[in-house]
Amino acid sequence: MLSRAKGIARSLAMYHGVPGRRRRMVRFFGEFLGPGDVAFDVGAHVGSRVAAWRTLGARVIAVEPQPDCVRVLRLLYGRDPDVAIVPLAVGARPGRARMGISTATPTVSSLSTDWIESVRADRRFTRVRWDSSIDVAVMTLDDLIARHGEPAFCKIDVEGFEVDVLTGLSRPLRALSFEYLPPAHDAAIEALERVDRLGAGGYRYNYSPVETMRWASERWLDAEDLVRLLDRFRPLGRSGDVYARLA
Repeated sequence: MLSRAKGIARSLAMYHGVPGRRRRMVRFFGEFLGPGDVAFDVGAHVGSRVAAWRTLGARVIAVEPQPDCVRVLRLLYGRDPDVAIVPLAVGARPGRARMGISTATPTVSSLSTDWIESVRADRRFTRVRWDSSIDVAVMTLDDLIARHGEPAFCKIDVEGFEVDVLTGLSRPLRALSFEYLPPAHDAAIEALERVDRLGAGGYRYNYSPVETMRWASERWLDAEDLVRLLDRFRPLGRSGDVYARLA
């Protein structure tokens, strides 16, 4: 219990305790969201983006399967009628799945056993332990759209489960993002290919390293140019997010 509490406290300090972070997020996501828009936060964790998106006037669907994180989301946003907290995972098809939990670092809990095994070999993850697991309900992005409407922006941060999430989506969205982690480079490229097929080549891409809320490229790129950009960041070993928007 103490380890769980420390893990959540670490996440709260990391994602809610940095001065000026919300202001940077509001400025950054203002490119994608405005009053009345729907925003999906798939892998909401402790809801750092929810507050910024609500400041922009968006209606937020916060999807998170970890019970401890769901409790935080309900504490922070449960009274806001424009925030829907969905205590589920998102995947390729509806059903149930097993989620590996890192009690001390819940931000890297994952439904992908392949991803967990691939990052275990990276020195930055040597102290991370996936020390328990839970059974979670799973729905698809198509199901989520049917319930809540099509989002103007969808963030996907699911620790290696991105391809499964995107497999459950049958239409291109106006804009979306997914996490890029250098030790899981191939999985990210597979997710990129899935997005590009959904958009029939109509997406343009950019990259934001770590949590800088800044663009790595001054212009939006096609898929091939984005891969070349990621190859430049890959040796640095630091994560970030790929952004896609329809041209």
